[in-house]
Amino acid sequence: MGTIRKRTAKMAILILIVAMIAGCSGKGSGAEEQGGEQGKEVASGGEVGYPGKLTYWVTLNANASATMQDMNGIAAYQELEKTTGTKITFQHPPAGQEADAFNIMVSSGNLPDVIEYGWANVSGGPDKAISDGTIIRLNELIEEHAPNLTKVLNDNPEYRKLITTDDGNIYVFPFLRGDEYLLTFNGLIIRQDWLDQLKLEVPETIDEWYEVLKAIKTGDPNGNGKADEIPLLLDLDMTGINHAFVGAWGITTGFYQVDGQVKYGPIQPEFKSYLETMSKWYAEGLIDQDFAATDATLKDAKVTNSQVGAFSGYMGSSLGRYTELMKASNPDVKLAAAPNVVLKKGDMPILGQKDSAYNGFGAAITKANKNPAETVKWLDYKYGEEGHMLFNFGVEGVSYEMKDGYPTYTDEVMKNPDGLSITQALAKYNLASYSGPFVQDRRYIEQYSALPEQKAAIETWMKADNSRLMPVISPTAEESTRYASIMNDVNTYYEEMVNKFIMGVEPISGFDKFVETIQGMGIEEAVKIQQAALDRFNSR
Repeated sequence: MGTIRKRTAKMAILILIVAMIAGCSGKGSGAEEQGGEQGKEVASGGEVGYPGKLTYWVTLNANASATMQDMNGIAAYQELEKTTGTKITFQHPPAGQEADAFNIMVSSGNLPDVIEYGWANVSGGPDKAISDGTIIRLNELIEEHAPNLTKVLNDNPEYRKLITTDDGNIYVFPFLRGDEYLLTFNGLIIRQDWLDQLKLEVPETIDEWYEVLKAIKTGDPNGNGKADEIPLLLDLDMTGINHAFVGAWGITTGFYQVDGQVKYGPIQPEFKSYLETMSKWYAEGLIDQDFAATDATLKDAKVTNSQVGAFSGYMGSSLGRYTELMKASNPDVKLAAAPNVVLKKGDMPILGQKDSAYNGFGAAITKANKNPAETVKWLDYKYGEEGHMLFNFGVEGVSYEMKDGYPTYTDEVMKNPDGLSITQALAKYNLASYSGPFVQDRRYIEQYSALPEQKAAIETWMKADNSRLMPVISPTAEESTRYASIMNDVNTYYEEMVNKFIMGVEPISGFDKFVETIQGMGIEEAVKIQQAALDRFNSR
């Protein structure tokens, strides 16, 4: 018994010494924080292992929430845990309340280890989040412990510019769209079968759209003998994304740039021309008379009930989903993408929808994280070959199979036996259909856009100059506070007045007063703030 006690005492002392050394090294809080063999720290070369556990705050995508309570239900994360030994406790904010939940969490100081969020929208920007002690600068940690992301950034210097702040901080493991083909996914959609019936071509110009919409209104293309067609379901939220119609005049409904000079679209003379056109179309019944009150559910009902001739939408959740829903009752239904609109036939469209390769979303490490180096290594796994395949395609042999070197989704995804949509089925296995800290693979979208109409839509919507689109920029903390104050008032007034102009409640003759009011709210100062941020971005 005495010998056993002595050995036990020696072991306890040895454990205490090891724990003290680990504590002094700043590399972690002991073996219980590390993940098995993979988690053991290697003394030589300063290498680190994976963390034993992490708390991770992130929105639970709606497609994932259809089949799981938290993201531990995603097969890619289950496989990642097997590989790294890291156990993740996910924290998901209430759906639709992400911004409020984020602000409350940051204000409370009760932070998780990792926050995945849209950092471009954070008040004061990422630099302020770093100076406030919410998240940490990652430059040196990435260089030392993230060889996979480092290679991605070295191979793509434009990515490094996008994820680096004006102060030179890299603050995030980014969601990156790895191919130009992935940047365009939204635009105008039209009933091709109705055009065929009316013997019309897909419209390209504002004037052609006017003639097509009139023909849809009077030609009874749905064949029910009633004048119940809605030629155009105007969606002003989508217009902010794809610049439908307004882009024909070379402006947007927000900020844009011309040769490096920032402008605000709604106060330009061209915006008056856009409003005059929309108002005329509305007065003639060519635009849904209830467009301002039509939410997603009502839109679904109107489109699938064969009432709508044209609308804005996404390649997947609109063009693809509506096609499948309507074909069940009408096999002749055919939706098609319409080109980005121009004023003059044959011109290259000035504006269409095109997202940035980095749109501000990614995973940042918080000041509360006690194992930042280990966490960097864990996050970096997704940027290597194995992680790339895992988070784009899921589990080989289950959600995808390699066929002639091409990762091909199985029927588990493409024809889910439980009746799940492709996006819902994908969400069980990977993050490819939305976002996360990884590089999105073009081969995902090539399969997700399974219909020929979807593939054609991407090619059609990609045809635009788009040089006037603003990059993801970062105002300073001071600028951000002032900018938010100005734009909260401007946006509220803008939304109210644009609907009134289009619906004829406010005559177009009131446009000059509209401009004066927005100018009085400080829009020129907001333009200067955007200009300063753009100039800093360009000089990075």
